[in-house]
Amino acid sequence: MIFLYSLLALAPILVVFGLLVVMRYPAKRAMPLAYGVTVAIALLVWRVPVPQILASTLQGAVIALEILYIVFGAILLLNTLRASGAVSTIRRGLLGISHDRRVQAILIAWLFGGFIEGASGFGTTAAVCGPLLVAIGFPAMAATMVALIVQSTSVSFGAVGTPILLGVNTGLTGAAAVEAQVADLGISYESYLMGIGTRVALFHGIVGSLIPLLMVACLTRHFGRRQRWREGFALWRFSLFAGLAFTLPSMATAALLGPEFPSLVGGLVGLAIVVPAARRGFLLPRDGWDFAPAADWPDHWMGRLKGTVEPERRGMTLVKAWFPYLLVGIFLVLTRLEVLPVRGWLQAAEFSAANLLNTDVSISSRPLYLPGTVLIVVALLTYFLHRMKAAAFAGAATEAGRTLLGSSIALLSAVPMARVFINSDVNAAGLDSMPLTLATGVALLAGQSWPLFAPTIGALGAFVAGSNTISNMMFSLFQFGVAQQIGVSGAIVVALQAVGGAAGNMICVHNVVAASATVGLDAQEGNLIQKVLPPMIYYVTLAGILGLVAVR
Repeated sequence: MIFLYSLLALAPILVVFGLLVVMRYPAKRAMPLAYGVTVAIALLVWRVPVPQILASTLQGAVIALEILYIVFGAILLLNTLRASGAVSTIRRGLLGISHDRRVQAILIAWLFGGFIEGASGFGTTAAVCGPLLVAIGFPAMAATMVALIVQSTSVSFGAVGTPILLGVNTGLTGAAAVEAQVADLGISYESYLMGIGTRVALFHGIVGSLIPLLMVACLTRHFGRRQRWREGFALWRFSLFAGLAFTLPSMATAALLGPEFPSLVGGLVGLAIVVPAARRGFLLPRDGWDFAPAADWPDHWMGRLKGTVEPERRGMTLVKAWFPYLLVGIFLVLTRLEVLPVRGWLQAAEFSAANLLNTDVSISSRPLYLPGTVLIVVALLTYFLHRMKAAAFAGAATEAGRTLLGSSIALLSAVPMARVFINSDVNAAGLDSMPLTLATGVALLAGQSWPLFAPTIGALGAFVAGSNTISNMMFSLFQFGVAQQIGVSGAIVVALQAVGGAAGNMICVHNVVAASATVGLDAQEGNLIQKVLPPMIYYVTLAGILGLVAVR
């Protein structure tokens, strides 16, 4: 029976893929249908009480509103910088480093995006980098694809290590089997958790170093004049150099300092190394690469967020133009470090409701702590720093609101669907939650080859939950238990879970919809998932193979 229930648990995921990727439904149509299928299975098969489903739906709606808030802040900041003339200066500065669009994608998405992910998480990387790429001349779809592909290597250490320190830690804490193994090893639980983080960084270091190359190959294949993979692979030396410039410092930081800072340090060190190298043409081919003229772009590449920029303003230096983004990074770091009181101040403003509708479901929101608040505050500071006119700032805010409207329906269906799926552990059928039931069925089929599939389970968890952290919470103890059953290292298998959960962010519907919203791209979610699916499959497959080798 477990296999039948596993197939039924898989049904909501198959519906999402079928509607978005195969039938190319827009997310605003596909996700309400997927929500309906998930609710039907929860009611009829799992026999989840109606109050539990309604409470999960409300919980998801609150999370969706938080995502929309972050997206609004990112668009507002970009629109403000465009109106102030800063974007045109940033564009000139990037062209001064390299006219090659492949190089620009690596600098902004892979390195700058890695730093932003390390500071914030919450999908902020795509929200910040996607619009910035559009502003310097990328098609909206290309910018979104690039921003999604890099939502992988840096994610496990995003938001100052939250997926490890909160996700894995919460999933394992208090489990008798984990405590027994830690005692047998003769180490503290904190050392055991740090060891998992080090293994996560090692797997990411091996697999993720090729992500910049795959990213530019996808860019040239899908958005080039000749649509050739080899135009991306022609940049292999520089791409590998940029990949290692991030992953090597990240691995060293994880081993020496723990899971809080690998992505932050990797992004900063990578930028410090790669930007001067790119300026000098180090390892770059003689021929650059660019998109066809914008007039030749298909309509479906385009979003409502336009790539047009205001003329440069006199006195708008590169430092002044980039300063708001520097403030974003600084503020995100300062508000997330536990050693500073700022984090506690912001988290104190909390709206919560426990035992919603007499269930075990609760809702909680800390609006001041969300990255959207940092983005909005920086946009307001930019208004004064760049001495803008009030009408220009008001126009930027109005346009940001309009850009969001097309994506709100999709998010307000996708996130509640995920919460119903996850919260299905409260049921009258005596079953585990849908994700755990699905994972159990796969584990029974995999047997001793489980490490090969462990990253895929992590990715499925992130796809459904919209979060590497939640995926780790759901599956870390399950992964540890399977490892014990087949007699392999629990730390390695849990690390594979975390790596797969990071890779799953590439195709997570929440991220795809939110990233599309930041550039005003409508009804292309399935097209985007189809484009980023190969890099995601590469990630979980190679990580699984490395896991099999590691446990032998």
